[in-house]
Amino acid sequence: LQTRMQSLQPEPAARYRNVLEALWRIARTEGVWRPMRGMNITATGAGPAHALYFACYEKLKKTLSDVIHAGGNSHVANGAAGCVATLLHDAAMNPAEVVKQRMQMYNSPYQRVTDCVRAVWRNEGAGAFYRSYTTQLTMNIPFQAIHFMTYEFLQEQLNPHRQYNPGSHVVSGACAGAVAAAATTPLDVCKTLLNTQESLALSSNISGHITGMANAFRTVYQVGGMTAYFRGVQARVIYQMPSTAIAWSVYEFFKYILTKRQEERRAGK
Repeated sequence: LQTRMQSLQPEPAARYRNVLEALWRIARTEGVWRPMRGMNITATGAGPAHALYFACYEKLKKTLSDVIHAGGNSHVANGAAGCVATLLHDAAMNPAEVVKQRMQMYNSPYQRVTDCVRAVWRNEGAGAFYRSYTTQLTMNIPFQAIHFMTYEFLQEQLNPHRQYNPGSHVVSGACAGAVAAAATTPLDVCKTLLNTQESLALSSNISGHITGMANAFRTVYQVGGMTAYFRGVQARVIYQMPSTAIAWSVYEFFKYILTKRQEERRAGK
């Protein structure tokens, strides 16, 4: 839904007033499974991406917190650790994002993930899988800085003793995702344009391809004006809230289980 609603010049049959209308019309006219397109490639990329993401975050958060505020929690350390972790996460996830969004476009010519990968590689080269990487980082670095700082701040308020508390992890994760998503929507619109190379938007670009963040920003403004930068903001927030809530609650659960087992082993010795 987010990819469709961020389209700058959609086909008449793919113009939606809101998220619910988009979901209803896509399911009714294209099939009930159409909104799930790209799920397999997303899952494939998400595993290694999130493993790198949380491992790097935890290590850097602890290291930087000890330097900046020994024995305490530092919001600067949380934000910085989230920014560095994003570099690794996006390097693993960017090719999957390109394939996912091309398969989600209206009238996408690709039936399978492998068809999309082969077509992009053959027609645009390997660089097409990372065409939006700098824009992705430009979006995700502030997104993750806001996300992690908001999450850690809310944990201090809702769970000051920092114990395993599923309710506080879900609420903090959802709110952190919503705030970060709304703030970085203009960058996400540009990233979507770079990934999809939307044909109708390309007609306003003499080079034939939209490359780089500056080019994407100019194209978005030329096609839709200032309001175009916030296309799909509702869908983005709705998508990010459960996504970040689930990610944090699952992460905190496994962190609790592994830490508990470690402590039991030490106690047994």
